[in-house]
Amino acid sequence: MSRARSLRSRILYWLAVYALLLAAGVSLHGFLVNEYAERLLWDSMLRTEFTHHLQRSAADPSYRWSDSDSLRLYVNGGAPPETAALPDGIHDEVELPDGTEILVLVEHVDGVRHVLTLDITDMEREEDRLTLFILGSSVVLVTVMGGLMALGLGRTLRPLTTLAGDIAALSPDRAGQRIVPETRASSELLVIANALNDYLGRNEQFVDRERAFINTASHELRTPIAVMSGAAELALAPTDVPAVTAHQLRRIQRTADDMDRMIALLLALAKDPARLLQAGQPIELETLLPAIIDDHRHLTRDKALQIVLHTAQPCTLLAPPAVVRATVGNLLRNAIEHSDDGRIDVELHADATVVIRDPGHGMTPEQISAVYSRMARTGMPTGDGIGLELIARVCEHLGWALDIRSSAEGGTIATLRMRATGDAPDARIPG
Repeated sequence: MSRARSLRSRILYWLAVYALLLAAGVSLHGFLVNEYAERLLWDSMLRTEFTHHLQRSAADPSYRWSDSDSLRLYVNGGAPPETAALPDGIHDEVELPDGTEILVLVEHVDGVRHVLTLDITDMEREEDRLTLFILGSSVVLVTVMGGLMALGLGRTLRPLTTLAGDIAALSPDRAGQRIVPETRASSELLVIANALNDYLGRNEQFVDRERAFINTASHELRTPIAVMSGAAELALAPTDVPAVTAHQLRRIQRTADDMDRMIALLLALAKDPARLLQAGQPIELETLLPAIIDDHRHLTRDKALQIVLHTAQPCTLLAPPAVVRATVGNLLRNAIEHSDDGRIDVELHADATVVIRDPGHGMTPEQISAVYSRMARTGMPTGDGIGLELIARVCEHLGWALDIRSSAEGGTIATLRMRATGDAPDARIPG
């Protein structure tokens, strides 16, 4: 993409175009006026000389015309051959074979053809030199004016250029940033700077309120969940807990864990992606992934279902551990819930890509599209749970990539790439 030109260069460009057009127009107008005036002058001079000759000839029969170096009269022949075919009137710039330029007046008086010529060679040369001088002066004048305009525009637009540079240097990661216009800034630039400073101040207040709310919400939401999970764990500690009660207590524990993961995803969506990733920790996925699988094995107790982790390649990822655990855990939970028997294969690649293949019922592309269309339309979870919706949004938020598609052998393949590739983050559910 080509770089945009500055306002100064745009103004100079159009001023240069205007100056050139103006110079061309003035030159053309001067040339036409000069030619017209010259024609009137030659016409007046030749006709005056010819009329004077006729009057003298009529008054004095012995009068004879006397040629000069530049003015000659031909009566009944003798004129240059180049004038033979010329009709009556004034004829400008007739060139002779020797390069001489003459002005010709042809008149018939009492049937006698008179040809009066004026040598204008020297005058034409002087006119050419004067034209070149005028054109050269115009070029020099336009160049000098262009330089002065460039200097003046540079000084006039300097406050605007400085303001644009200060705005370009603003960073969303720094607080307390303000725009300080130059003392020579115009009133319009002062209005822009004040409005931008007001916006920066209000944005900082909004960010501070957002951070305070997220921190408060994180504490207020997770504390009661931790209390419930801890209380259920203590209640399960005795060995004589009735089976029905133990089942309900484990259900409370699982629900609390699910709520904790959901809160982690929601809080991740509420935070700025850059700050969220900066607050992350180095995670060894080949160590974390088996722990996530162990946390979800209890979901397969009532099913003839097996979870197999293939040899995981060493991979370290910088990210919030709670978000990674919740994201991968939700994908694994969906695979378990949509499978009755068989084997769920989990793979980890060196580029931080987790692939989960389940032998479940499988979903056609139309069904996948319909699921996400309903979630986008209603904002409510479908029978497939809210996990997929949250994961897709978190992936888009963090620049991760999510791909869910039906397998040709049946079941579903979920691919989570937790390291963004390319310029544009990709979170898609093909269908």
